[in-house]
Amino acid sequence: MDPIKRQKDNIKYGIDIWNVYDFMYLNHNKIPQLVVLEIVIPYESDLIIESKSLKLYLNEFYKKSFSNKEVLIKKIKSQLELTIKHPIKIKVLKKFRPEPKYLDLNNTKLKKTKPNTIIKFNGFRSICPVTSQPDFANIYLYLDKSIDVGYLNKYLMSYKEHGGFHEKCIDKIFIDLYSKLKPDHIEVCGRFQRRGGIDINPIRGTKKKILFNNFREFNQ
Repeated sequence: MDPIKRQKDNIKYGIDIWNVYDFMYLNHNKIPQLVVLEIVIPYESDLIIESKSLKLYLNEFYKKSFSNKEVLIKKIKSQLELTIKHPIKIKVLKKFRPEPKYLDLNNTKLKKTKPNTIIKFNGFRSICPVTSQPDFANIYLYLDKSIDVGYLNKYLMSYKEHGGFHEKCIDKIFIDLYSKLKPDHIEVCGRFQRRGGIDINPIRGTKKKILFNNFREFNQ
């Protein structure tokens, strides 16, 4: 696997949730097991993993046998931590959490949002700086302050030609909105559509306890 240096900004807390859908291994009876992996990488890590190299690494497990899931997870976890030199969390995902209740930014008639509201922007688009292909996501935002609906819509739509990795787009949204509003509590979550069987969902916030969990969008 190939590590990539994380370009850090002035952000206190965050995680990157990677859901791996195309993962198969053999159990102790050599019977194929197709499962979904959840990998959580803390923002504090100085390194992240290049997604294609992770996919190639995980693809090799289809022909490897393990006595149980715990042994499997321990092997993958140790290799990932060796690669990025930081503790991570990984598990076999049994189900996704439900989507939180939110204000639909695309269709609301409000001119300003209310404080302490979860806002959802549907149809975020950015450009992968490596392939020049579009990336699509829904953006979830928690703010303890109100914000102008028209401004926020225009701001998030302005990313449609922006070149940036998933993580850096969410970093920038967090920093821009934090600089503008100076809230005590803000959290930004990007639920990106999968590429190569993996979706990457960065979360950035001002509180150590993360508000958004690993829920799944219909189109992910």
